[in-house]
Amino acid sequence: RENFIHLCNPHLEKMKEDILYHFALGTGTHDFPALFGDVKFVCVGGSPSRMKAFITYIAEELGLGSPGGDYPNICAGTDRYAMYKVGPVLSVSHGMGIPSISIMLHELIKLLYHAKCSNITIIRIGTSGGIGLEPGSVVITRQSVDATFKPQFEQVILGKTVIRSTNLDEQLAKELMQCSKEIGQFNTVIGNTMCTLDFYEGQGRLDGAICLYNEEEKLQYLKEAYDSGVRNIEMESSVFAAMCNLSGVKAAVVCVTLLNRLEGDQISSSHDVLVEYQQRPQKLVGYFIKKSLGKV
Repeated sequence: RENFIHLCNPHLEKMKEDILYHFALGTGTHDFPALFGDVKFVCVGGSPSRMKAFITYIAEELGLGSPGGDYPNICAGTDRYAMYKVGPVLSVSHGMGIPSISIMLHELIKLLYHAKCSNITIIRIGTSGGIGLEPGSVVITRQSVDATFKPQFEQVILGKTVIRSTNLDEQLAKELMQCSKEIGQFNTVIGNTMCTLDFYEGQGRLDGAICLYNEEEKLQYLKEAYDSGVRNIEMESSVFAAMCNLSGVKAAVVCVTLLNRLEGDQISSSHDVLVEYQQRPQKLVGYFIKKSLGKV
């Protein structure tokens, strides 16, 4: 059954042209169905370099493109986001934090709609701080929760507070977990992910420029988070889950943990270790895509 993108905006139909400003793309200047109509998997992550590394990796895994080939940035006309494509896979950077990823998602969802894409799976791959997990563990998000551990995304629209659900696709999470078992290379868990508005105070760190609480209060908060089912902390999953839900898109969040926040605040692993950690979500999602396409 064809499952197309659902746009929750009746005003778009009245527009002669839709300019995706932060992508430097537009329906008046680009043929979206020709450029993107075959896309089935979209992977998004914070940095442009990581998303270019992912598209290079997935091209090799799927046997597409030439070895060592370069993949041009489709959004080269802007410095806000980077976008790469190979076969049915689109790889897009989203920057840091809820505002940055939400802007990108508005335009990405419209891009997929204008391209008449169907049966899309969107997966955020990234890094996070773990709670009660060994560094290098991968967390597949069951629910994104806010800083009070509620599974919701809260936004003020036209002066009114709007609350949206942040549940993610349960079946997709199970499929990704099964893929990790088949790979058998690193510890993977399904758990809740806490999405915060800030990297320092919002995540209970003691090492920011401002900190008006003590270590005991910090540890009590993180233990409460753990007891509520939270296994990692990042800054994008809530709005990602909410927007994918509203658009009828199957979505998942797969993040590696760079440290155990119960044991410290600063990331102290060597560069080489961190690079290997960051490849783990790529390996898991790459394997999932290969399996979905019958190439495993």
